[in-house]
Parts: sequence; C-alpha cells; structure tokens
Amino acid sequence: MKLKTILCAALPALLFINTNLKAQTINLVHQGARVSMRGLSVVDDNTAWVSGSGGNVGISNDGGKTWAFQQLKGYEKLDFRDIEAFSDKDAVIMSSGTPAVILKTTDGGATWQEKYRKTDSLYFLDAMDFADKKHGYIMGDPIKDKFLLLETKDGGNSWKELINAPSALKGEAAFAASGTCLRVDKKGIAIVTGGAHSRLLTFNFKGRNIWQARDLNILHGQQSQGAFSIANGSNKVIVGGDYAKPARTDSVAEYLPRKNATAANAAILSDTNPVGFQSSVEYIKDDTFISTGTPGSCISTDGGKIWAKIDDKSYNVCRKAKKGNLILFAGDRGKIGIYTP
Repeated sequence: MKLKTILCAALPALLFINTNLKAQTINLVHQGARVSMRGLSVVDDNTAWVSGSGGNVGISNDGGKTWAFQQLKGYEKLDFRDIEAFSDKDAVIMSSGTPAVILKTTDGGATWQEKYRKTDSLYFLDAMDFADKKHGYIMGDPIKDKFLLLETKDGGNSWKELINAPSALKGEAAFAASGTCLRVDKKGIAIVTGGAHSRLLTFNFKGRNIWQARDLNILHGQQSQGAFSIANGSNKVIVGGDYAKPARTDSVAEYLPRKNATAANAAILSDTNPVGFQSSVEYIKDDTFISTGTPGSCISTDGGKIWAKIDDKSYNVCRKAKKGNLILFAGDRGKIGIYTP
C-alpha cells in the first residue's frame, strides 16, 4: 500500500522497565542524504545492507559504523523498499511502484542483474522475506481480490506468481513501510494487513495447503491505518497504527501468545502501547521485542504486553542480525542508527 502514551496501566511493571532501560540507546551513525530508507537486512555482526528511494543501496562491513552507497544506474527513479542479503556479496532488492522490479547482485553490488519486471501499475510490491538462501517470497497489493505472491526457489534468480495466494477483503491491502508485513521461515508464511480491515494471514508449509485468516484488534478502518509489521518470537507481536496521525497511541500493538497461537481470537492488545505509530517490529531474544516508527522507538521485555520508549528519533525499520547480535535502524533523510543495549 502506498504511504501518503498511554502510560497509566501496570505502573509497577513500567517503573521496573524504565529503571532497567536507562542505558539503552540508539546511536545515530549516518544522516544527511536525501534518501528514505525502508529496506534493511543485517547478515551478521559485520555485514548489513540498506535500500531506499532514488535507486539507492548501501552496504556496511564494520557493523554499521561506516557505509558505502551507490545509486543504481538506470534505476534512479525507483524506490527500493526492501532488501534481503545473505553475505557481503549476495543480495536481492525489490522496488515498490511502477515499474515493479527485482534485482540481484552476487559481487557485493559491483553489478546488478534484473530478475523481474512488471510495468503494469496494478503490480505494487510491499515486502520480501526468505525461509533460507534459496526459498523466498515477495508479496504485493491485491490484484483481482487476491494478494500478489511471488515465489523463488533459486535464490532470487527467477520468480513465479503463485495461484494459491490469500484472498483480500474489500479495501484491504498491505504496507510497503519496512519490509516486515511479511515474515517467512521454514514453518510457513505470515502476513499482516491494513486499510478497511486488519488481519493476520498465515500459511503452514506442512499444513492442508490453505490460508488461515484471523481478524486483528489493531487500529484499522482508514487507508492509513492497520497492521504494518509482525515479528515471530516467544509470542507473535504485531505493530502499526495510523501513519497519517502518528501520535495516536490507541490500539497500535498486540501480541498472540505462542501457546495459544491456534486458538480463535487469541490476539491481545498490549497493556501499554508504544508511543504512537510503529512501522516495524523485531524479535531480539527471550521475551524482548523492539519497534520503531515516526514518534520514536520502543522496547518490550515481556512478549509485547508492555512497551517503553527508548528513543525519540523517527526511523522506518529495525532489524537484528540473522547470525549475531547487531541491531540496526534506518529511516528518512538517510538516517541509520545502531542499538546499544
């Protein structure tokens, strides 16, 4: 979908959290470029990639401290909303808007090969994720009442449009805000939606080959509202809100207890919400999750029940290293931050 504190509950728990979060910071290490960054992939404690507007892509090989950026020739007008990297050599990027394009590099960004292109304006790509280095998916806004779902089984070299994609309700879409409205692992696929409806759509690779849909409690009903991001960990945690009114703190986060994940209507609104609209959430470890958005970044140490603010800068996306502990943030005006616990 195109992108055009309630702190009165559980006071003792909040006091405990705030006391233990005083040392937690997000250190701004890069800013100034006229680039909106929404794609972020952290490979390990050394290597990370970012992507964004104006055909820009960046790579860091020192844990996010310094970055080498490039503007891809011939793609200067594209907005690369998501990126998936596997090493300091291999990465796949996708653009949101028209044309819808997927590119791949195997030489650290020295050259890029176009692997997919659609000039039809109906094709608007929202997010990308991989179960492993070979098997991945890209989702897009609905076409003829079905979400677009592309699949690769060869590491992004070729993409096939799936017939068995989830159906969409009238006025329902997804947000190309951080690349995290879609999550894929070896067990299956999870998608969160927004707009007129907000739902969690799941597909189990070992199931009955059908999609399961669950209504969410998160703020929805308007085109700017809904669930923007999901993270799988000790619980499933979902964040979002209203990007047109980012200060709204009502119903912007909820969690699905892992032990009741198959129970009907098990999603529970957070007791204490983040500081407002959040476009990205990431699982860290144990019961700890981090989220970020326009009003700032927040942390939950109890599986998404209670949130506390840790930074007031605006970021679009936060991601943790696939192998390691490095946690990075990226946002508008070229902002990149490193989280220090």
